[in-house]
Amino acid sequence: MTPVRHRGGWVILLSFIIALMLTALKLPDWALIWRPAWVALALVYWCMALPHRIGVAVAFILGLTLDVLSGALLGQHGLALSLVAYITHKLHRRVRVLPLWQQGLSIFALLLVYQGIIVWSNGVQGAHVNTLALWTAPLTSMMLWPWVFILLRDVRRKHVVT
Repeated sequence: MTPVRHRGGWVILLSFIIALMLTALKLPDWALIWRPAWVALALVYWCMALPHRIGVAVAFILGLTLDVLSGALLGQHGLALSLVAYITHKLHRRVRVLPLWQQGLSIFALLLVYQGIIVWSNGVQGAHVNTLALWTAPLTSMMLWPWVFILLRDVRRKHVVT
């Protein structure tokens, strides 16, 4: 039996780096709550496209990186992204066959869980909690999902990421 060779790991890594850079991008104060969850979108795509390569461990490492980048409580995004990756792994076969607009609704539900954990952990810390952000970030992420999906799918196919 021949071993399975994985290709294109640099493409996955680059997509996560770009997502982290988009998350770190400075925005005006009024636009902060509308910022899409770029890292979560990239993570969900790769968990659906390559579930044998991208999973909960990668999600936790990405979350810790996002915690350090944003100055959040260490482990806050790690927990939230790990849960998102776990749910995506459990449902990826069902979600992949849906049309993009229905996938967007699934993304909205997943990112509502993600934002809920972030808002909850901020509330536990005693930090100011903007409950409007619970809805706005998943909403903008849902609207961007078709473009993110198509872009990452085309990149994955062009560079034969397996």
